[in-house]
Amino acid sequence: MKILFYSHTGEVSGAENILLLMLKKLNRTRFTPVAVCPGEGGLADEMRELKIPCKTVQTLEARFTWRIDRLFTYLISFFRTMKQLRKEILDEKPDLIHANSIRAGLVATSATIGTKIPVFWHLQDELKTHPISTSIRLFVAFSKRTRLISASQATADSFYGKLLKLIGKNVPLRVVHNAIELEKFEFDPANRTKIRGEFDLSESEYVLGIVGQITPRKGQLELVKTFAETLEKCPSSTLLIVGKPMFNQDHEYLQKIKNSIKELGLRERVKLLGLRNDVPAIMQALDVLVVNSKSEALVVVGIEAMACGTPVIATDAGGTKEMIEHWVNGFVVPFGDEEKLKTSIIELSQNTELKQRFTERGKEVVAEKLNAEKFITDLEDFFCRSVVDEGLEQQISSAGEIKKYV
Repeated sequence: MKILFYSHTGEVSGAENILLLMLKKLNRTRFTPVAVCPGEGGLADEMRELKIPCKTVQTLEARFTWRIDRLFTYLISFFRTMKQLRKEILDEKPDLIHANSIRAGLVATSATIGTKIPVFWHLQDELKTHPISTSIRLFVAFSKRTRLISASQATADSFYGKLLKLIGKNVPLRVVHNAIELEKFEFDPANRTKIRGEFDLSESEYVLGIVGQITPRKGQLELVKTFAETLEKCPSSTLLIVGKPMFNQDHEYLQKIKNSIKELGLRERVKLLGLRNDVPAIMQALDVLVVNSKSEALVVVGIEAMACGTPVIATDAGGTKEMIEHWVNGFVVPFGDEEKLKTSIIELSQNTELKQRFTERGKEVVAEKLNAEKFITDLEDFFCRSVVDEGLEQQISSAGEIKKYV
């Protein structure tokens, strides 16, 4: 079975890392992968390192906006990208297409109009409240070839909304939780020693970290402000911020973070590390990872931290509660609740027994439910069953089975 994988961006971030994991683990005796993505950003190069034939198209410039002038520009980009992708699809003649985002799904489904090729949209983000979101749902409702893969049940529910239920339209969907390769995150004491030595942090130092793209959605600025308030109870503590901005407004957000660090007198306590290639080692040097996101599908860095044996404090965004049970294998706090976030940080600094329990149970959850082998098995099964049996009528749970929303 030949699968064409399409990404609307060439930058490598969370969703693109999941795509690379999928391509790495895909059973090449059953599936023949080819890829299409923009040439900028490094994704195409990483695909080729995995021996995946990869052709390039222009970057899709399309975002949610209320400005008519920008919307017009985005539409031009959409149609140009769609035309280029259609050419590659007609050349490759795939049996199905995997589109690695909602935007990629829109382009791929539009580019295959007049064909019978199924298009799998991989939902890695929650839909914003916007008229365009309504249009997207209607587009899916009237496309017989669309299949949905969701990184979490919460993301599936967000995408589905009330509209598709009101219409009574069936959309084949499977929840396939994001996952990691466990072997990459096996604990090595040398990692902790190395990273702490690099930043002159003693073993007794209480070290927090936040890892991800520098952007308002990830909540780094709010964490810096909360961290400042924990210093009275946690005087020997440091915050490491790992990640880089990717878009213009993100660069402005980074400057706000820097200004806040200066104004709060935290230059010696908060370290901006930028983009790092040794995230597993950094995770193992932390005492706690904080995921302070406003919106997430199923945050991979949280899974990585648990695999490393690092406790996680995460906001209740998206699918967080599908991987973290409050007070069982981590803390789950409402986004924007500074007091609860502060209390959780202080609690883990003082409660060694709780920290150990979170560590042990976190590892168990990842090993049982969030490993790469389960991830690729569920995906491959969905690909095969959805293509072979286009008359799916079964309504079954998301525990590795196909659900048809009604």
